[in-house]
Amino acid sequence: MDQILFFIVAFIAIASAVYFVFARNPLYAILSLIVTMFSIAGMYILLNAQFLGIVQIIVYTGAIMVLFLYILMMLNLNKEDESKKGSLPKFIGIISVCILFVGMLGAYRGLSGKTTVADNIDHSVGLTKNLGGLLFNEYVLPFELASILILAGIVGAVLIGKKDL
Repeated sequence: MDQILFFIVAFIAIASAVYFVFARNPLYAILSLIVTMFSIAGMYILLNAQFLGIVQIIVYTGAIMVLFLYILMMLNLNKEDESKKGSLPKFIGIISVCILFVGMLGAYRGLSGKTTVADNIDHSVGLTKNLGGLLFNEYVLPFELASILILAGIVGAVLIGKKDL
């Protein structure tokens, strides 16, 4: 059942990524990229990496996609701007896709076809409980130093952005 659900989520990720590439409207492209990021998070969760799934949702889907939407609304793209673009970016894109295809084909041909299933799989590797225990026991000093560094960066950004009244 998990494998069927994984393939369904993977198909949604691939379909929305393909739609992102071929979408004419930038708003629909960004929304399909959000669907792609959510489905990637779903794949992480299905692979027992709950922490990576939640970080995928919070960081990529939540923060970066909101910034993309904000920038898209600020740019106010017009159809007149599209006609000014040359054919060089399209040519570079086609060449890049061809190189990627050749690389994937070479990787596929290099597979031996012999796959083995490990019998002793540790299912507690990606759990948030284990990661939290590790962060707050063994790595507590670097974790707290990183939080102080982030706090100093936030205070510095507020002070730089503050206007004198």
